Amino acid sequence: MQLVLIAVSHIPATSSMVGAAASSAEQAKRRKFENLDSSFIFVLFGVETLGPWGPEARALFKELSKRVIESTGDPRAGSYLGQRISLAIQRGNAASILGTVLRCGGFEDVLDFI
Repeated sequence: MQLVLIAVSHIPATSSMVGAAASSAEQAKRRKFENLDSSFIFVLFGVETLGPWGPEARALFKELSKRVIESTGDPRAGSYLGQRISLAIQRGNAASILGTVLRCGGFEDVLDFI
């Protein structure tokens, strides 16, 4: 789940705490799926568009990094995983921006808005 940090609805919280929007989204998603059957493993992974990760995303990443390092024996493997996730987020950001530009008819309309 990726959040638009600069959305007006998130500004009060995110201006005072880094990762507030991601944390809030994780909590909302947990409430949505609280009745999910216990045979499922449900892990939240909230990330804001400008970078901050929610607390559960950080905990999951830390655990996955530890396991991939143990599995491969490469102490850089956790860093590589983080880089891949970061690139996927940036690709999503680019797709979002390009989708906006295409709907607006060009960068001029977007730049006028900014």
